[in-house]
Amino acid sequence: MSVSRAEVLKTLEGIKAPDGRDIVGAGMVRALSVEGGAVRFVLEVPAGTGEAMAPVRDAAEAALEALPGVTSVSVPMTAPAAPAAAPEAPPDLGRAQGAPAGPAPLDDVARILAIASGKGGVGKSTVSANLACALAAEGRRVGLLDADVFGPSQPRMLGVSGHPSSPDGKTIIPLRNHGVTLMSIGLMTRDDEAVIWRGPMLIGALAQLLGQVAWGTLDILLMDLPPGTGDVPMTLAQKARLDGAIVVSTPQDVALLDARKGIDMFARMGVPVIGMIENMSTHICSRCGHEEHTFGHGGVAREAERLGVPLLGELPLDIAIREAADAGAPVVVSRPDSPQAEAFRALARRLIAEGQA
Repeated sequence: MSVSRAEVLKTLEGIKAPDGRDIVGAGMVRALSVEGGAVRFVLEVPAGTGEAMAPVRDAAEAALEALPGVTSVSVPMTAPAAPAAAPEAPPDLGRAQGAPAGPAPLDDVARILAIASGKGGVGKSTVSANLACALAAEGRRVGLLDADVFGPSQPRMLGVSGHPSSPDGKTIIPLRNHGVTLMSIGLMTRDDEAVIWRGPMLIGALAQLLGQVAWGTLDILLMDLPPGTGDVPMTLAQKARLDGAIVVSTPQDVALLDARKGIDMFARMGVPVIGMIENMSTHICSRCGHEEHTFGHGGVAREAERLGVPLLGELPLDIAIREAADAGAPVVVSRPDSPQAEAFRALARRLIAEGQA
């Protein structure tokens, strides 16, 4: 017998916040997921009330654990800092006060690299998944943080399902597959459930993913960023020490226009761009062997030269890469001896040789 969503909500309506409101009516219960006997939700609390709300979270967990049919309960709590605690205006980033205040290394994580793009649809997440697996295949201890909060795709690409556990209600235990340790908001919500978060909750959730996930000892942590230059990259640069960023783009002009903005963003935040990747650089017909450049060719190389950053690699547009990602086993894993996999392995070896991974 499994518990129903209605039973869970009814139980949570009996949990009161210090101001007397129930946590459901107060809008504090977010991203509720009830799958079989596993219950998860994010408890969104007002800024600065994290300590006062801890007993409320504990009471919610205890009440749910007592429900018939409940086998596990996980309630990560989001308590964003007060807005005045950090500068919000992008023009201030990287100026007189230097990089955004407070970046610090994560315990036992040697290096952190951000994988970014100026626009969506250029294959950044596919590159991130395959690069993570390629680095693991080269013997590195690799973590991957899926920071694309509104479009998390790494659980699908890495074939990871289930929910991260939280033995003490504070520490989050990430999941692992193909030699890669993964954490993603996508592991905490249903596939068909939209994440509708405003800035403060988004910032609080990212801080929680950085500070409360038990990554273990890693040689490198890759961060798959969302496209654009918004709250997520700003927050990550404020909360953690980014050792560098890799910008992914297709060769076409419209993608390069946005890639330039991404590079400028990292420059303002004091994060070095260690190189660019031209994705979907070339396509070879599987029937006749003809090579064509669907999105043009060489545009990223020219842009990298103009900006004075290295071109790290040119990756193909190939159906095998797409099929492998959809199947949950990146091409580096599913077809390790293929030319497509070798392109990612060569990229991984270059990063290792240059001391970047």
